[in-house]
Amino acid sequence: MQDSLLIFEGALNTTEIYTKWCAFGAENNFGANAIFTGIVRAENDCEGLSFDIYTPLLEQWFNAWCKKAQKHDTYLKMAHSKGNVLNHQSSYMAGVFSSQRRATLGIFEYFIEDFKHNAPIWKYDLKNNQRIYAKERSHHLPHSGLLSG
Repeated sequence: MQDSLLIFEGALNTTEIYTKWCAFGAENNFGANAIFTGIVRAENDCEGLSFDIYTPLLEQWFNAWCKKAQKHDTYLKMAHSKGNVLNHQSSYMAGVFSSQRRATLGIFEYFIEDFKHNAPIWKYDLKNNQRIYAKERSHHLPHSGLLSG
């Protein structure tokens, strides 16, 4: 599954990604394509968010999920931003693809929730052209020692 995990500098071009992922579904005769798009909300007086990614760990996390999904003939795709993403732009997309609706929906929520809690991506608020670590909205990564205490 080439191009299953995509990392982009800045905001995602959701239209382009959605079009490619729908074509992937059609090419593989999948009857169920569930695509989630995360949008940066305007809140806390932030101009947007900024992201750091530790790519080797993210690839490991994602590949483990792909193996779980493939046991159920389900395929995953994910795109995420690094760097700055302004309010009302997208920083995250997840796609789950299968021949059957039940298999797609069965993994969809679990994959996205596990991403929120365990993917090695660090979030910063953008305020006055500064990146401020969003510790109160971050999750401790297992075995990392980060955010402990």
